[in-house]
Amino acid sequence: MSEDHYFSASPASADERRRIEVTLAGRDLSLEVAPGIFSPAHVDLGTRVLLRTVPAPRGRVLDIGCGWGPIAITAALMAPDAMVTAIDVNERALDLARRNAVTAGVSDRVVVARPNDVPASQTFDTIWSNPPIRIGKPALHELLAMWLPRLTPGGEAWLVVQRNLGAGSLAAWLAEQGWGSVEKVASAKGFRVLRMVAG
Repeated sequence: MSEDHYFSASPASADERRRIEVTLAGRDLSLEVAPGIFSPAHVDLGTRVLLRTVPAPRGRVLDIGCGWGPIAITAALMAPDAMVTAIDVNERALDLARRNAVTAGVSDRVVVARPNDVPASQTFDTIWSNPPIRIGKPALHELLAMWLPRLTPGGEAWLVVQRNLGAGSLAAWLAEQGWGSVEKVASAKGFRVLRMVAG
């Protein structure tokens, strides 16, 4: 079993770049991917379900666990006035996301960064994420507890989670935290999209 996870800071697999053809926000793009990151061959099913569900974002947008950039790039393409922060711990993913934002023509509105490089005072109006469920429940809760309270009042977080990997329990946990109202807004192909509106 490989120890090379997409949530590793420095993937051990060879950094063999290749291009894939994708459509994001109605735009056909040729973007770079590589092994050792999340979903290196295509836009994964959960992300596709999320992106089909969300309305255009507003204001300052955060993509938690950006990978090679499909969510962040879509947000920037859907909302020309939005400023997007895309975070990941995987250095290879961060480099790919930066390069892909340039290719998509949105690099002036997409800041790609490690989580610790985002100023602690920065808040967000919109959060979109296909969160890294496989890091385990305690680490996932810690990750979400770091970012979801940084939503502005009335701000919205949209999360996609596989039903059999704990979407129901995550929704219950979110509701218990008191950060805002939580509802299931979509369910498709084994995934649920949760929406939290900050109080």
